[in-house]
This record gives sequence, structure tokens and C-alpha cells, in this order.
Amino acid sequence: MRTRQQVEIWRDLPDNPVAMKATRTTTVSSKPRRTTAADAVIDAILARGRAVLEAEAAAIGDACSRLGDAFVGAVQAILNCRGRVCVTGIGKAGLVGNKVQATFASTGTLSYSLHPVEALHGDLGMIHGDDVVIALSKSGSSELVELLPRLKALGCVVILLTGKVDSLAAQHADLVLDIGQTPEACPLGLAPSSSTAAMLALGDALALTVMEQKAVQPEQYASYHPGGALGRFLMKAREIMRTGVHCPTVPQTATLGACYEAILAAPRRAGAAAVVDVDGKLVGIITHGDFFRLFQSPHRSADCPVSEVMTRSPKRIGVDARVNDALQLMRKHAIDELPVVDDEARLVGLIDIQDLLAKGFSVFDDA
Repeated sequence: MRTRQQVEIWRDLPDNPVAMKATRTTTVSSKPRRTTAADAVIDAILARGRAVLEAEAAAIGDACSRLGDAFVGAVQAILNCRGRVCVTGIGKAGLVGNKVQATFASTGTLSYSLHPVEALHGDLGMIHGDDVVIALSKSGSSELVELLPRLKALGCVVILLTGKVDSLAAQHADLVLDIGQTPEACPLGLAPSSSTAAMLALGDALALTVMEQKAVQPEQYASYHPGGALGRFLMKAREIMRTGVHCPTVPQTATLGACYEAILAAPRRAGAAAVVDVDGKLVGIITHGDFFRLFQSPHRSADCPVSEVMTRSPKRIGVDARVNDALQLMRKHAIDELPVVDDEARLVGLIDIQDLLAKGFSVFDDA
């Protein structure tokens, strides 16, 4: 709300010894007033939000306290799996299962999702006896009760995440992981909330423990996430550098004119040419900007040896370095092209700022 107030301003006029008082009207902001009822609503909203988070955190804590030999056995069963990991569940548990399956897949474990009802109507054909099945059910009395015996008959190892370890479904499982019986965070105590939070956390614990046991490296993880910010962050120089005819390269005995022709001959617009010695090692670079300055000089001609005008020992990066590091180097030194070399300093490619922009890298933001 904005109100108009009278503001008194005293000022001395240089040609009048008497202080004059001027009054003017100005607009100032004032905070809206809350009513007691509005405050009560706000307090109730915040209280419910905190209660939900606290209840779900408690459920995860309870599930954590229940980890034991069954969890170890489940991890080992997945590590020893000769087939794939099948994740199944129905309702909210099924939705949680979809996320758990996605986490397994994205961290290097072959996996797929299976709907229990569809499995009973033909999709059992996609399951192999070498598969490990992770089933999710809070009550342990859903459609899984009919499905699990059939999975066992195929030879699958069955892992069950449930809140009732003595349920019918648990009787058909090889390993039972207890999520506990923490009350749901729902105001009515009905909507799956605390139980699904615990189930999801336990599923993540399984997937990420398996990932650690497999010693999955960042490079492997990157291969499963080629797109988006994560893919860019883990991308290697070899994946984006220009090679062959797209990387203008001349010997250090070449002339300035030959160097310029090499740049123009590149199928993709190039902003520089790399200079190498007889062993293919990088010794210099000359850029489009260098040509512009040199050709304006009356003392330089196209027959001038490139070795006399090139930038010697230019900035470079290793072929297995991350593109993110290359970008930082290019930002720091305000360069648009960066040679890529192998372990013996031989030129293998060139990174151009245009290619970084095309891949979604920003030359302005911090990496």
C-alpha cells in the first residue's frame, strides 16, 4: 500500500538570513497490515509444511536404523546379477519404483520397469530367470502377491521393500527390506507420503551403494548423461575438438600466405591455424586477427615465413582434459581457439569458441 504524507523540509536560502520552511507532498511506501486471521492462516501453512518435512525425515531415519544383513544381501545380489534389474510396484509405490529404476540405469546398472498387472497379462515374457527383481509395496498385499511366486518360479531373486515384513508378499521374497511403520505425513494419515519418502530413499541407497561397489567413475557416468548441463560439465576435449581437415595445420616452414590458405580451405569456418614441427608437435599458432594486423604492415608479405610472426608456445590443453577446463583457460586469456595436444605435445585437434557455444557452453558465466 502507498500513502501520501506531508514532509517538512528546512532549507537556508543564500540571499535570505531567515530560515524558510517548505512543505511538499511525497509518496512513501508502507507495509500492508496483516489481520489476525491472515496471520493464523500463514502460521498454519508453515506449520503443516514443516510437519510434513519432519514426518518424512523421521520416516527416512527410521528406515536407516533398520538397515542390516538384508540390505547387504540385496546389494550383493544386484552386483552378482547376470541379467538385468527389474523394478515393479503398483500405485504410488510403482511411481517411486520408476524413479528407483531410472537411478539404477543412470548409474550403470541395466534395469527396466514392469507393471505388476501388465506382467500378469503377458509382460512376464520380458523377464529372464537371471534377473533380480526389486518389488515395492507398503502393505505387501497388493497385486504383487500373485506376481512374486511366478517370478520365483522363473528363478529370479526377489527383493521386497515394504512396511510389513510379515505380509503375504514378504513370504515370496528372498530378501525383505523394512521401511518401517512411521505414520504418513498426510493430515488425514492416509495419502502415501512418509512411506513413499522412505521407500524412495531406500531405493536410492541400494542403487548408489551398488554404484560405489562397481567403482563407477565420472567418465562412465558422463557417458550415460551426454545431454544437458551434466553432460557438458563432464565432456572431454576429444569429444568437441576439430580434427583433420577441420583443424587447419601448417609446418613451421610454411609461408604466411600458405597459412592463410589453409584457414580458408577448412570446410568449417576456422579462426586460426596451428603450426607444428617435423614431429607434429605444436610450436605455434596464428589467428585471423594476426593476419589482419600483419597484412596492414608494409613490411610483411604473403611470402613471410610463418615462424617469424606466429605466437610461440601457445596455450594448449590435453586431449583427455575436460572441456570445462578448456573454457576456463580460454576465458582467462581471452582467446577463441585452443590447440589440443596428446601426452607428447603432438597436435591432435583444435577447440573453437563457436563449437562451445553451439554445445550450450557460456563464455560469460562461471563454469
